[in-house]
Amino acid sequence: MASRLTGRRVTAARAPSGAPAGAPAEVTLEGGTVVMVKRGDAPGSVRAEVAGLRWLGAADAVRVPAVLGHDERWMVIERVPTGRPDGTAALRFGRALAALHAAGAPAFGAPPPGGPEAAYIGAAPMRNAPAADWPTWYSEHRVLPYLRAAVDAGALRPAEAAPIERVCARLPDLAGPAEPPARLHGDLWNGNVLWGADGEVRLIDPAAHGGHRETDLAMLRLFGCPLLDRVLAGYTEAAPLADGWRDRVGLHQLFPLLVHVVLFGRGYTERAVAAARGALSG
Repeated sequence: MASRLTGRRVTAARAPSGAPAGAPAEVTLEGGTVVMVKRGDAPGSVRAEVAGLRWLGAADAVRVPAVLGHDERWMVIERVPTGRPDGTAALRFGRALAALHAAGAPAFGAPPPGGPEAAYIGAAPMRNAPAADWPTWYSEHRVLPYLRAAVDAGALRPAEAAPIERVCARLPDLAGPAEPPARLHGDLWNGNVLWGADGEVRLIDPAAHGGHRETDLAMLRLFGCPLLDRVLAGYTEAAPLADGWRDRVGLHQLFPLLVHVVLFGRGYTERAVAAARGALSG
């Protein structure tokens, strides 16, 4: 597969140690170049990821692995040798993330150029449908679809859905000052942040779209990110955040938490409901 997509003979291949089934494989091409080969199991998932990587890379801000070849089911990308997080790299990452967001998007919900409307966040379907204002778009295309799916699956009870529905009803008041659409990674948890051995951060596995910049920052906090305070210091030095942004972290975490409820069940329900209640009380 890698040979067909890159035009270079494969000399070795292995799955990364301890990686789950279906994880990207590490492949060595003729000449010694090491690449990662990833399969997309859902229709359109490879096209969405490739378009996202190229759109993020086009901002010339945070670095992403180069796409070396792809078709509808497979993609080959540059392998990134990783190192340890450090404060200097964290500051640079924060500044670069601010530049990425400032590169903008045509609209909230806009997909990357060439990317499909029917995209994915992890294994969950995600629809990129453009809208003019963030509160309406976030409610209709990010929170409510996953809330309904979670309730239908029995992973979230109707009584637990009530505070989340109240958040959606009050979003125009809770969203803070209006901002232009930012160019988002869209699934910016720590596992998608690679601290390169060369001291530069790369981002992988995007669910890229036009959105609110606070969403990427809230996602970094959701499951922990090394040296996050330094990342945020670099970010706010380059692009100060609107007053009250800390009070809106739970609001922006609501979407990824509901995605986790849909994918993994009630283990994330309590956190999603707490995020909604926190947004209402903030």
